[in-house]
Amino acid sequence: MPTHDVINQSPVLAELNVATSDSSLRCALEAFAPTAKTEELHRLGELAGRHTTLALGEQANRHLPELHTHDRLGNRIDEVQFHPAWHELLAHATEFGLHAAPWVEHERHAHLLRAAKFYVWAQVEAGHGCPISMTYASIPALRLNQSLARTWEPALAARAYDPLLRPIAKKCSALCGMAMTEKQGGTDVRANTTHATPTGSDDLFRLVGHKWFCSAPMSDAFLVLAQAPGGLTCFFLPRVLPDGSNNSFMLQRLKDKMGNRSNASAEIELDGTLAWMIGEEGRGVRTIVEMVNHTRLDCMLGSSGLLRMALLQAVWHCEHRMAFGKTLNDWPLMQNVLADLTLESEASTLLALRVAHSVDRAPNDPREAGVKRFGTALGKYWICKRAPAAIGEALECLGGNGYVEESMLPRLYREAPVNSIWEGSGNVNALDILRIANREPECIDAFEHEITLARSDERLRAHAEHLIGTLRRGVAESDARRICENAALLWQACLLLAHCPEIVADTFIASRIQGDSGRAFGTLQSPHLSALARRATELLSET
Repeated sequence: MPTHDVINQSPVLAELNVATSDSSLRCALEAFAPTAKTEELHRLGELAGRHTTLALGEQANRHLPELHTHDRLGNRIDEVQFHPAWHELLAHATEFGLHAAPWVEHERHAHLLRAAKFYVWAQVEAGHGCPISMTYASIPALRLNQSLARTWEPALAARAYDPLLRPIAKKCSALCGMAMTEKQGGTDVRANTTHATPTGSDDLFRLVGHKWFCSAPMSDAFLVLAQAPGGLTCFFLPRVLPDGSNNSFMLQRLKDKMGNRSNASAEIELDGTLAWMIGEEGRGVRTIVEMVNHTRLDCMLGSSGLLRMALLQAVWHCEHRMAFGKTLNDWPLMQNVLADLTLESEASTLLALRVAHSVDRAPNDPREAGVKRFGTALGKYWICKRAPAAIGEALECLGGNGYVEESMLPRLYREAPVNSIWEGSGNVNALDILRIANREPECIDAFEHEITLARSDERLRAHAEHLIGTLRRGVAESDARRICENAALLWQACLLLAHCPEIVADTFIASRIQGDSGRAFGTLQSPHLSALARRATELLSET
């Protein structure tokens, strides 16, 4: 009933280009790929900012996937049904090549541009990014079996998703998942009990056992680990066999997850399931680790994207909401919060895209290979660790309005922790940095070169020298997280110094490294709070 007028509510943030309005993304591309072709990225940014596209993300999370183990006649079908919005999101993602384009299209900056697109598209909806990311990461492992690669790679890289068609037969996009962990082992995959028995035909085995987490179980194929006679081995498991029959792949139940709810994660049983060996028998972890490392890159890109969208929502609200006679972003304390979140977002985006840049260059540059190795573990640890706290702060900027589902912020907040958990938790990645420090000095050399700017900055010099000295002497396990934090902050500071305005780098260094702020967001001591707060949306008026 018309009892009152609706006033002082911020309008819906939509119809903006998520790519061209992002100053940190622009800085990264200008720094790492100034001649890259960005037309497709900009088209994706426009699509990602549409109201109708953002609505797909909301629908895919409101209408959750449903497990159907049997049809109405009692036949086992083992299917998960998704809302049409899920399939539309996947169709857009594959159309723009987020799943596997860099492996087959060979552009100079292919992996970096694909990373930028993944970062932009993660701001729409993160759950469907899981099968997209796993498909992207599966190609290097699949190429260890050339016969499988010849058959499957064209489908995995195709830009035409259709859930009703068989990808191999119809040349539409195929998706590849991963199933490593079991209930008794989790991260300790060497405790896996699923066993693989040779069939006597080439690299074909029969698998019997279970998997405790199988993400995106409706994917067309999976990389799995199982105990072969020669030890833990990696296998390629298709859901449909070459003769068109269904492989044995039983879905027991779906996980009831805190976040990532649009994406189904299942417990599965394998009973004589046919799978082809990839890589050497007994070297399963080494074979699949390259897939894991590429999905770790996507975890940091996804976290950066979630943080960016949360920041946009917070700044937009504060620009339009009045309180006590002024808009929220005119109050110095709110400016402090927004400025601090802007620093976090810019630093995360730059670091994630710097690591993506190393993926393009690593095959022909040993130093870049070291950057990729060190940066993947470090960025996965730090960026994914920071995102939940930062997104929670952004949610608070909207007050009670941010705590309701229609604002999008609760979904972003629930989504944030998963990137720190999947593909190796914080401890796993911190231990990986420890392993690098103790065994791979060439990676420390590469990292030291990355923070060269710190040697010439009196604010950073002592921190850099102490850190490099500690890494070269070897890191104790109990210190692994502390060393990761120090290394990530120094690297981010150097990236900001090199590629962003002075006020961004100076405020970041003062607050994160010199300790001139408190432990919560919004405790900066800087004369540039207003300018930093505006930076998050400085290009919106142009789009």
